[in-house]
Amino acid sequence: MRLRIFIKGVPFFILVRGMPSLLRNYREIRKQAKQYGMVFPFGKFYPCIEEKYQKSGTASGHYFHQDLLVANKIYINKPVKHVDIGSRIDGFVAHVASFRDIEVFDIRDMAEQIRNIHFKRLDIMDGNAVSHDYCDSISCLHALEHFGLGRYGDRVDYNGHLLGWENIYKMLKKGGKCYFSVPIGKQRIEFNAHRVFSVEYLVNVMIGSRYKIDSFSYVNDKGDLVSDAALDEGSVKNSFSLNYGCGIFELSKI
Repeated sequence: MRLRIFIKGVPFFILVRGMPSLLRNYREIRKQAKQYGMVFPFGKFYPCIEEKYQKSGTASGHYFHQDLLVANKIYINKPVKHVDIGSRIDGFVAHVASFRDIEVFDIRDMAEQIRNIHFKRLDIMDGNAVSHDYCDSISCLHALEHFGLGRYGDRVDYNGHLLGWENIYKMLKKGGKCYFSVPIGKQRIEFNAHRVFSVEYLVNVMIGSRYKIDSFSYVNDKGDLVSDAALDEGSVKNSFSLNYGCGIFELSKI
């Protein structure tokens, strides 16, 4: 059998390094297949040369850390009704749905019916769409920064994040928990992807006296989690010297 190999996207040095062992293993598996009667016949050639030189997985970055951290807090706090606004279905929402019910509101539709996930299509910037004192626990992870930028079919509104934030406040009962995360660094809009928030703006303008900050963690520019970081004046002022980090807040409504 003549073997033609074309592997798109694999660096040349990985091909040089991995090809001899790949061909050696291929000859061996073909030999063994004949001995066992070809119970599994060979389909297309599908080499994955680079993967044995990689780590077992990626345990870093904004989504990995925020999803795991906040899901664990919800598990510990055991709210009566938890609602999520726009977080990743295949990340955070799936984590929570593995151990409890979760209601999910998003401006985009979701056709699938998944156990423990109760979905409703809703524009959280629309104050008429939300109910006051609706839940005792709410999350909005890596979503608020998109509101009003048109990225997901929402209407363009320069203050879309504030409209959404106000409605989240209305939905949450007094004493309830709010978990939210957004990109942090030098404050800016990178249209139409997202906003990046300064920590000073988040603490003084958005949170202010309406919430008690129970904990603050952040993911740094390297993708590593810094848990229970102190919100001292200097760090707040310079946003922990981050360019594009992720601030993760656990709040209680006052």
